[in-house]
Amino acid sequence: MANGLPGRLLQRRENPRRASFLELFFDLAFIFALSRLSQALLDDSSLNGGFRVLLMLAALWWVWFVTAWSADWFDPRTPLIVALLLWVMLGGLLMAAAVPTAFGRHALVFAIAYVAIHLGRAALLIPALRGHPLQLRTVRVAVWFAISGVLWVVGAAVAPAREVLWALALVMEFSLARLRWPFAGLGRSSWPDLQVNGTHLSERYQQVFIIALGELILMSGVTYSGSGLDRDSTVAFVLAFVTAVALARLYLVPAGARLGTSIEEAGPPGSKLALKAGYLHLVMIAGVLATSAGMEVSIANPGAREPARLVLSVTGPALFLTGRILLSALVDPRLPLARLIGVPLIILGGFASVNLPLVGTSGIVAGVLLLIVVLDALPGLWQPGRPARRTDG
Repeated sequence: MANGLPGRLLQRRENPRRASFLELFFDLAFIFALSRLSQALLDDSSLNGGFRVLLMLAALWWVWFVTAWSADWFDPRTPLIVALLLWVMLGGLLMAAAVPTAFGRHALVFAIAYVAIHLGRAALLIPALRGHPLQLRTVRVAVWFAISGVLWVVGAAVAPAREVLWALALVMEFSLARLRWPFAGLGRSSWPDLQVNGTHLSERYQQVFIIALGELILMSGVTYSGSGLDRDSTVAFVLAFVTAVALARLYLVPAGARLGTSIEEAGPPGSKLALKAGYLHLVMIAGVLATSAGMEVSIANPGAREPARLVLSVTGPALFLTGRILLSALVDPRLPLARLIGVPLIILGGFASVNLPLVGTSGIVAGVLLLIVVLDALPGLWQPGRPARRTDG
């Protein structure tokens, strides 16, 4: 078995793992996807528009997430895994290209590309894993993706039910991963079956979060370049940069740097921690995406007073901080008091700035984030909490 195809495909758990060039190349599709999602949010900042963007983000994130786990289990240098990553990248680019009209005339493109990614992955891996116990795990996942795929395709074909069916498909997929993909007659995966390399996966999380911040900086720069470089737009652009720096620091310190160690120390049950961290990264990236859209509007129209766009500037950082606090709770028993205070401060700042121009709201948000960074660095503000909980079960 060790000399067969399955043995060559699989990573050795004890080997140190860094992200491969091909994995980083694959991430380029996610950069394009985030830029399309940001524009879609700007085009429709209503509650319904925001919900649609969230659905598309969750789908694209799930593609990235499942692929990151696959690359963690398998050697990305083998021709089969190279073909797999390129297949998923192509499908992700098709989904991203369809984002502006995914709830219109190109719904089938978005849905079929999504389903083809997951079923294509299974079609490559199942024959290659013949005779290996992990083949059954891949079969379980493939069966459930085939079932959810029906919801995706029917939702694309039936416009009135699209949002409901796509949301149901995503809830089902996210929940089944947490339940370890149980299926009648096939059982369910064990946590050792799903064990990941904590160092590698936490590095991949950091890389994709940097991509999200890169989208914020990129779109802010593009918007500023076309703004005429006047005084107010320059102030808004500087505030966008300050916000990006604050988000980066708040993400990395301290729990962001401890995630990989926590996963490794937990042993096989650490895969449950890694899965929860994946869900929380979706929350944080959604926050960065909303922040990016809010900053773009502020740079383009710094003197405007638009309550709907103001909500983006406030909701984004609050959403990021919420996800970040929950991530801290997973890997550190101490409570991040400064960040706990930061969420209501940002929300209150949003209410207080309702009559201010958008650049004023950006200033308040950036100021609160900087205040959290400063308070976070002061000794004594990380309060003792309960002992860390076990991650097995």
